[in-house]
Amino acid sequence: MALKTNHVVIPLITIATISLGSLVTSLGMNWYSTIKLPAFTPPGSFIGAVWTVLFILATLSALIVWNKAWRKRKNIIGIAFVLNILLNVGWSVLFFGLHLIGPAIYESALLGVSVLVLIILIWPVSKLAVWLLVPYMVWVSFATFLTYTIWSLNK
Repeated sequence: MALKTNHVVIPLITIATISLGSLVTSLGMNWYSTIKLPAFTPPGSFIGAVWTVLFILATLSALIVWNKAWRKRKNIIGIAFVLNILLNVGWSVLFFGLHLIGPAIYESALLGVSVLVLIILIWPVSKLAVWLLVPYMVWVSFATFLTYTIWSLNK
């Protein structure tokens, strides 16, 4: 199989997303250590590991879809992936960067909707690509609940 441009570009987009989100998160860690967290909050190292796995799975999903989808569907799915990336980084900006926990709840819910939209759009293209996104959907649902709980404890 020949190396295609998307085999490089899609992982680079993932790396850029991870880097930007990690930067914003690290800048907010001093603030984060001062707020009340629920007892079920996973340790930071676990959260980081989960996000790493989720980004790998999402990257594989994007690669599968990009190589299998026909032109019209590929454009729509590409836009959905870009919106998902923006929402993903946007949560870090709202929560860790701006300390806006309330708006971060809604933003996290929108992120979940964007994953659901991706799943729906990808279903006709590749069931494997869809299943690679299911853990992302589950984690974002948990993260939305966690964000809500943090907001409740700190309002």
